[in-house]
Amino acid sequence: MTKSNSTYTKVDKRIEKLFKLNAHLGHKSNRIHPNARRFIYTMENGVSIIDLVKTVLQLDEAKKFMVELSKNKKTILFVATKKNTAAITTKICQENNLPYITIKWPAGFLTNFETLLKNIKKLKKMREDKIKGEWSKFVKHEQVKLQKQLNRLEKFYSGIASIEKLPDAIFVIDIKKEKTAVDEALIAKVPIIAIVDTNVDPKMINFPIPANDDSLETIEYIIKELVQAYSAK
Repeated sequence: MTKSNSTYTKVDKRIEKLFKLNAHLGHKSNRIHPNARRFIYTMENGVSIIDLVKTVLQLDEAKKFMVELSKNKKTILFVATKKNTAAITTKICQENNLPYITIKWPAGFLTNFETLLKNIKKLKKMREDKIKGEWSKFVKHEQVKLQKQLNRLEKFYSGIASIEKLPDAIFVIDIKKEKTAVDEALIAKVPIIAIVDTNVDPKMINFPIPANDDSLETIEYIIKELVQAYSAK
């Protein structure tokens, strides 16, 4: 088998894998964004079918960018606040020590970073104080109050506690759901990698990956591919 044939075989296998994961299923015709048509292979029973050849090619471009980020010690932030994607995104990011936001996007995180960074620093300080036993000097009801405050900070900022500067790129699963994050990234000129379904505009994304953003299996596959590219030594 020639090198060229071997490459095509690998692509074919990935297309087959994505097909089995339902990555090809887009939205109905009345919900298609005009700029998403370039990623549509055909229509079946009024439903758009995503061109998985283009999915593989776009995913590879995103993976190349992830490799460059890693080589240059740049940070990538994963954003996935949809209920069905938050858990798997959190799990993968925690396993690979990558920053993530999966509860709620903190408004102004990219456009007012220094202010939001104060909350992250506060979280770290409260963690340290508790471990050192600094809370023991307070009466019980004050300790309870501190714990509630810490719990709230953990809920919203634990995934980004390692961040000390503006992230160099973000990965977004559903750009419609994460509109605020995308808008802020565009203003702050932070590159965006995103899974784009056929109901959204891929033009605003630096590295759009056309795929079904309602398929948890597809999302898990793509996240793992990107993380592997970033973590590879």
